[in-house]
Amino acid sequence: MNQAYLLPPSLQDWLPEGHLARFVGEVVEALELSAIYAKYEAGDGRGLAAYDPRMMVRVLIYGYCRGVASSRRIERATYEDVAFRYLAADQHPDHDTIAAFRQEQLTSLAQLFVQVLQLCQRAGLVKLGHVALDGTKIKANASKHKAMSYERMEKAEKELAAEVQALLAEAARVDAEEDGKYGKGKRGDELPKELARRESRLEKIREAKAALEQEAKEAAEKKQAEVAAQLKEREKQERERGRKFGGRPPQAPDPEEAKPEPKAQRNFTDPESRIMKDGATKEFVQAYNAQAAVDSHAQVIVVAAVTQEANDKKQLIPMLKEVKVQMGIPPRQATADNGYFSASNVTDAQLQEIDLFVAPDRQKHGEKHPRTTGPPPPDASVAEQMRHKLRTAEGQAVYKLRKAVVEPVFGQIKEARGFRRFLLRGQEKVQAEWQMICATHNLLKLFRSEWSPQSA
Repeated sequence: MNQAYLLPPSLQDWLPEGHLARFVGEVVEALELSAIYAKYEAGDGRGLAAYDPRMMVRVLIYGYCRGVASSRRIERATYEDVAFRYLAADQHPDHDTIAAFRQEQLTSLAQLFVQVLQLCQRAGLVKLGHVALDGTKIKANASKHKAMSYERMEKAEKELAAEVQALLAEAARVDAEEDGKYGKGKRGDELPKELARRESRLEKIREAKAALEQEAKEAAEKKQAEVAAQLKEREKQERERGRKFGGRPPQAPDPEEAKPEPKAQRNFTDPESRIMKDGATKEFVQAYNAQAAVDSHAQVIVVAAVTQEANDKKQLIPMLKEVKVQMGIPPRQATADNGYFSASNVTDAQLQEIDLFVAPDRQKHGEKHPRTTGPPPPDASVAEQMRHKLRTAEGQAVYKLRKAVVEPVFGQIKEARGFRRFLLRGQEKVQAEWQMICATHNLLKLFRSEWSPQSA
């Protein structure tokens, strides 16, 4: 332990051949990081010399691969973990520097997802024969106990306003009493701590209440525009058929009178997160709904997104459209569970190139249905047609793959790598962090495939 080196040690001797850290170092050398370097070049040149951005990217990517995302843990690892020390080139950026780099370069780091996906495509790990969709709830960097419903906000606002007024009156009484006793302008006129605390809480509640009211107004304006389009189409059809439709025409809400639902909630720590039910634990958590479209060939994530919607229904069309944007072509087949099903989703013209297998009903584990043959009845609804399709020999075989394709991916991310809570706050930052997580998932697939950057 006390042996002094006569010559400087070589970092290349620290790790065995084929180690993940060596692979990460080689891949980062192959990545295009001009967007990250551009931010450094845009500076005024003053201050201390910065750490090499490529070294910072190496350390962050390896950290996410290993389930070490905390800036403090990464700083400590550059001293204690040989692989981190190797990638940091025996340098030790402090946790503030690591956190600042991640925040400032968040957009550019998220774009590495596309570059890693292209490497997976070149390595033959993406075929787009079958893509499976699913979502998982990942906790926000906020406690659900820091959320409050609109109904409770209205009540708390009145209670706190009354308390603040009472404290102000008491402060004024004490001031007047002490002015008479000590003389005006003397010490003793500071606001009590209780007043400062209540005023700040009242301000937060009013801000959250106003934000919920604005969301309700925007939702009403959107609904109003949709109803206007429906009425216009209805009038056109009535002119064509020469008579009016029966029944009540669609009604548009008044945005100025729109109010949030009493149970609508907003979190004071991360207002963009939502309370959602975790499908695995059945608990309600403050979370985001993290989406992934996974290629069946090697479980490579081809699209990663984050939504505030607890339900997956609105994600089918945008996720599958994004597969074509990212890869250039749509998948041949796509599977998704009943959370994504609606008649309008599976009949949408934008998805007509894709053979969809989306369950209309929740399917219990091990549940079996009789196999069907031939076409569905001519008068079958969209849901009945899909049920029939899923009970054919091909439908059962294809849909059976869904769980084996996408669910292990979430298991690898949440169990093997321990990623269960976002570090960042706000949907835009959380989206970028999720793309980093998915990029490193794909990088691990590349590593295990024994693909080499030199072969690209």
